[in-house]
Amino acid sequence: MAAAYDFTKLRKLLTIHLVVQLCLLLLLVAVSWLFQQKLVDRFLNCVIVSLLIQLALFFPLKNLTSREVLREIASSALGLTPLDLKALRRKRVIADIIKSSVFLFFLIFIYRLPGKPVVLTIAFFTFILTCLSYFQCFNFWARREMAARTES
Repeated sequence: MAAAYDFTKLRKLLTIHLVVQLCLLLLLVAVSWLFQQKLVDRFLNCVIVSLLIQLALFFPLKNLTSREVLREIASSALGLTPLDLKALRRKRVIADIIKSSVFLFFLIFIYRLPGKPVVLTIAFFTFILTCLSYFQCFNFWARREMAARTES
């Protein structure tokens, strides 16, 4: 017998992620316009370096989000025992600590870089692109897994 799932919470989370992605995209456009005004000759180099860093971060991000989606799918199953819920909550806390530490790393790194516009530009772009990639991967995996679970 296939397990039954209630994806209401996950669908709401996907909608929130969509709104956050749109806000991040607007922020990316605004920040890139500001930095392009300051770094006329080196702006394209900063964008290329940011994209290369993002390419290196993509696969660890993809693995992190796939594990998170599987955890969220498992927590959407109906009839979980309290021990199952406790184990899923522990996994969620560990993932939240990892995400918070990455966010704090970028925040502190960007804060401590006054006066170096090239490195600051690369850090801003990498931070925003990392957040966008995380949300995109999460949404992709969640929709894929929800479709696979509702088919069976």
